Amino acid sequence: MIRFRNVLFILLSVLSLAGAARADAPVVTWPQGWQVEDVPESASGVSRQRAVKNDQDGSPLMVMELTMSPVQSDHQVNLEGVLLEMRKSVQKDFFQGGYQSVCTRIHSTTLSRLAALETTCTITQNGRHVLSQTLVAAVDADKAYVLSYAGQAEAYKASQDEIDAARNSLKL
Repeated sequence: MIRFRNVLFILLSVLSLAGAARADAPVVTWPQGWQVEDVPESASGVSRQRAVKNDQDGSPLMVMELTMSPVQSDHQVNLEGVLLEMRKSVQKDFFQGGYQSVCTRIHSTTLSRLAALETTCTITQNGRHVLSQTLVAAVDADKAYVLSYAGQAEAYKASQDEIDAARNSLKL
């Protein structure tokens, strides 16, 4: 059986591709029973909010993270390009760990009040679906946002209502 802790590092390193300013921090209502982790703001103004759903033994089943980064007012963000790079990073990191991954086409969605792009990757090992990860990216006038959630295949599926509730509660 795959140990989620072993791949948690890969998931979190992918999340570090995005960042945020603490001013006007987004508000999200994390699902009941998820452990909210304090993530210090980086020197570059990156702000993160993260929650983890653990099993009865305290091992992570799911992780959800919202990242907000400052964007220079004169900079035009290529949102599809950013999401493509993040997706490639997910696939490369998992491949190096002995996993295969297939991601959905990037498609339009919303993140709070913003138009966004989304992709979901299915990670397999020896043909068995072990993890799923979704990346959602959006840009506002002076901020970029990335919502990422990932977990063991069965936990991801079973947590869909909690994921949707957290996503729907998001205020950017």
